[in-house]
Amino acid sequence: MPLLLNIDTATEHASVCLSRDETVLGLIESTEQKNHASFVQPAIQKLMQDSGLTLTQLDAVAVTAGPGSYTGLRVGLATAKGICYALNKPLIMINTLEVMAQSVISQHEANHQQIDANTLVCPMIDARRMEVFTALYTARLAEIQAPHALVLNEQSFQKVLIRHSIIFSGSGHHKLKGIVTDSNTHFSTANHSAAHLAILALQSYQISKFANLAYSEPLYVKEFFNPLNKA
Repeated sequence: MPLLLNIDTATEHASVCLSRDETVLGLIESTEQKNHASFVQPAIQKLMQDSGLTLTQLDAVAVTAGPGSYTGLRVGLATAKGICYALNKPLIMINTLEVMAQSVISQHEANHQQIDANTLVCPMIDARRMEVFTALYTARLAEIQAPHALVLNEQSFQKVLIRHSIIFSGSGHHKLKGIVTDSNTHFSTANHSAAHLAILALQSYQISKFANLAYSEPLYVKEFFNPLNKA
């Protein structure tokens, strides 16, 4: 039963989570985006103190890899790498949008609802103006469209919506509500956290899918994105 530290500072909400196997041992969250750097280290220390465990007992460290805020991604990865280098632990990197899609799936499961096989999940991270970072996944998290930047308009997802229903989520999905009214569009209020990262991190750990400590970099999609600088 692996003990994992999970770090998410990719978007406006930051969180850290300690998990053992499929059980969340502790979760600490912050909504102050400007303070992600000052939040992470004290939050990790408190998690370990509250659990009665030490960092040396970790089996791996997981972090959201991007896309997201440039500064937030650097903070998260630098923290994760520092722990892994110091303690010789493996690093797990999970795409932010995949973690967001997992939160939608988890919300449906918690409500005893099943996402139809023909329904896709589309998480969105708010970027400048009408732009978002997004991707498309099946209900089993198979990637249909890789993470990319997209400027939303009336034709967005039109071809996909002919064949599939789509559940949109995340901070960017509000931009779509007023311009796409297809009956196959659905909107989710699910919010992701490091607890959803933990689910995917466990899967990666079980197949030894680890990142290269020396060469791994965040997935920016576009350089220097910061949702605080919206025009």
